[in-house]
Amino acid sequence: MAGVEPSFAAHLGSGVTTLCHCWRLTRADGEVFAFTDHDLPLQFDGVTFRADTGLSARALAQTTGLSVDNTEAIGALSDHAIREDEIEQGRFDGAEVQAWLVNWTDPAQRLLQFRGSIGELHRAGGSFRAELRGLSEPLNQPMGRVYQKPCSAVLGDGNCGFDVSAPGYSDARTVETVEGAQTFRWADFAGFDDGWFERGRLDVLDGPAAGLWGMIKQDRFEDGQRVIELWEPIRGPMATGTMVRITAGCDKRMETCRLKFNNLLNFQGFPDLPEDDWMMAVPQSDGVNTGGSRR
Repeated sequence: MAGVEPSFAAHLGSGVTTLCHCWRLTRADGEVFAFTDHDLPLQFDGVTFRADTGLSARALAQTTGLSVDNTEAIGALSDHAIREDEIEQGRFDGAEVQAWLVNWTDPAQRLLQFRGSIGELHRAGGSFRAELRGLSEPLNQPMGRVYQKPCSAVLGDGNCGFDVSAPGYSDARTVETVEGAQTFRWADFAGFDDGWFERGRLDVLDGPAAGLWGMIKQDRFEDGQRVIELWEPIRGPMATGTMVRITAGCDKRMETCRLKFNNLLNFQGFPDLPEDDWMMAVPQSDGVNTGGSRR
């Protein structure tokens, strides 16, 4: 077998094997979870692989083309391992996954069988089912520039280049009133124009929901209060006193980039792209055709 150490190959060829599977999940926030289907914990690479989670996996399907290598991991939800509320909050979305075939009598003898990320993750009846996607998955995603009038960059990313932490473009404050983890109200929130934060984002900085965020749907004044409403509720507990950071929004228009952010040199759209009806334009006997700009 290619890539198998001689000692492990000899064990596999002995006819009497002591094999098990081990998985390691690394979330985007750096939290590491490690499991094994052996009946005792195993250790290697400085990580302890727990045996009390009831985790198992289906057969691994791997291909030589660009189709997605996939398998599934199935396990029981546990307060000490993968919790239901963390799945609901999306903390495991896109987590990196590694899977080994291991000789449990000598964990140094092992073979890395799979490396990829978590795709769709479902929970039901006190258990979870996670789709595992291989390293070829990113190759199926569209790449390159999009030719469109609005800017294709995300505010603050490498293409945009704008510093969203600059004074006047973000504000960190504690929550005063929250309704359904979706609508936030402040009695004293001045210094920003009405609608300044629309299309921006609200990040949770502390508490049980720390690290979660939501896109801002509306930023308005109502009955003397500033109201910020998200498109979807924060998928975690929100309470008065929780620290949040609110970042200004961008509607992707050239005028907004120039006037609101003074960042026109980095605008990633094509504002002079002809409209759809330009393809249907025909000569006319009336009117004046000057050959000038159609804008």
